[in-house]
Amino acid sequence: MSFNITIQPSGHQFQPKPDETVLQGALNNGFGLPYGCRNGACGSCKGKILSGEVDYGKYSPAVLTDADKAKGMALFCCAKPLSDLSIEVREVGAIKDIQVKMLPSRVQTVERKADDVVAISLKLPANERLQYLAGQYIEFILKDGKRRSYSMANAPHDDGFVQLHIRHMPGGYFTDHVFTKMKERDILRFEGPLGSFFLREDSDKPIVFVASGTGFAPIKAIIEHMLYREIKRPMTLYGAAAVRKTFT
Repeated sequence: MSFNITIQPSGHQFQPKPDETVLQGALNNGFGLPYGCRNGACGSCKGKILSGEVDYGKYSPAVLTDADKAKGMALFCCAKPLSDLSIEVREVGAIKDIQVKMLPSRVQTVERKADDVVAISLKLPANERLQYLAGQYIEFILKDGKRRSYSMANAPHDDGFVQLHIRHMPGGYFTDHVFTKMKERDILRFEGPLGSFFLREDSDKPIVFVASGTGFAPIKAIIEHMLYREIKRPMTLYGAAAVRKTFT
């Protein structure tokens, strides 16, 4: 059975699918609620239930105490509606609403896409997820303090891993390491999300994408996000090989 959920103070409304948490239902319907771990351990998604009932799910009692529950609080990454709900929670609508974090990550996979390009997947700690806008990037923090920036190649809803495309630049301090020494299970530290290149969803204007090589990574994330959200805006993609693809 589906229930209606109203977000206050915005008044936005959505219906989660049966057995979806409040957070997942909101994200699937295009409403950005804050989150961190998505498993009840960090408290980033905590909000207030103004009316209605929920199944609180499994969570850390240290994050959601009995006193919190008595005040009407819930962790929306765990809570599932048992009736129509009215909730009070901050919505993520812009860069300023997203927390920039310093995080460790483990190299999960390294997949060679071409002689000079690899796709790597990074796994975050069990109690962490990276909330970001499609098109943004992270900065690796190297041992000497230097930084190297790479855009996420996966859309925000596909957040099991952080996926990056890296091209080898011969003599490059970081990419030489990636292509000659880096292996699965290595630990990398990064800061993010960063950057102002992301989809402005409050517009219905046609979009022209221009990308070449690994510069396609943020474009890929944006297109996947638009398709997932069923955003009906004309998109035209121009690649380096003078190939044009139009989406409608």
